[in-house]
Amino acid sequence: MKLVRLNNAKEINRLAGGEFLQSWFWGEIIEKNGEILERYGIEERGEILAVITIIKKPLLGPFFYWYAPRGPIGEKGAVEFLLKELKANKSGGIFLRIEPPEILNMKEGKASLKKSLDLQPKKTLFLDLSLKEEELLKAMHQKTRYNIKLAEKKGVKTTLAGAEDFTEFWRLMKLTGNRDGFRLHEAAHYQGLLSASSFIKLYLASYEGKNIAAGLFCFFGNRATYLHGASDNKARNLMAPYLLQWEIIKTARREGFKYYDFYGIDEKKWPGVTRFKLGFGGSVRDYPGTYDFVFRPLIYSLYGLLRKLRRSLK
Repeated sequence: MKLVRLNNAKEINRLAGGEFLQSWFWGEIIEKNGEILERYGIEERGEILAVITIIKKPLLGPFFYWYAPRGPIGEKGAVEFLLKELKANKSGGIFLRIEPPEILNMKEGKASLKKSLDLQPKKTLFLDLSLKEEELLKAMHQKTRYNIKLAEKKGVKTTLAGAEDFTEFWRLMKLTGNRDGFRLHEAAHYQGLLSASSFIKLYLASYEGKNIAAGLFCFFGNRATYLHGASDNKARNLMAPYLLQWEIIKTARREGFKYYDFYGIDEKKWPGVTRFKLGFGGSVRDYPGTYDFVFRPLIYSLYGLLRKLRRSLK
């Protein structure tokens, strides 16, 4: 096995599966934001067994680390070999922050794997889109089915929108953030996602000509992923978010995607949103979380102390 640089978009997207954060197109979004990234793989006999996209994250002065959102991906043995090779080649960084799909036991000399604060959701909800529509509906909570039918009966309509409709999405996002206490990104973040790739699409739900709900969705690899959603305060009785989700689920199923990923549930942090998502049925998927593969232990220890101090002062 050997470490190789990867520069083939088609190959990287294939190997990323449904993890859009490790895709070529997501890397392009990162690069447009001015960040530095590199893509690597482990090759054996002409076959790529593991892949990783790493983003350079600056710290104080000359110090930095690498971050692999939802990566690396591949066979466990190849992933472990990949990390060891990156340690040998990228030790100018203090550590490599990873979010592997399964737990790894990495310890190489003074380099080791340390649990860190989780950046991406540790749990998500998957729907199996190989099921028929009737089966998907049957697996839902009774109230979720009722709310979908209510929105349909009231005449709520869903449409595929575009970048020109961003102002409506942002209006609804601000209303939702204020109502539910969510901290939003800057408008440019969402606008950049929508305009940067054909994989990310905006859908709107309307009633009597007024947009009352919206969602950003990613259609990549073998899954469709729910990224962000919002709704109007004055039309909550129309249950538009339920119908919007159901229409996207049906769209993803028709277009041949294997899974629908609700992208993040947590009953303590997001109780209302989590109840909403769980109402659609499906199965819960657990990720191991975020880990730091340490390259420079002494500097990493100092970094950890400063990080704890900063959190205690907030």
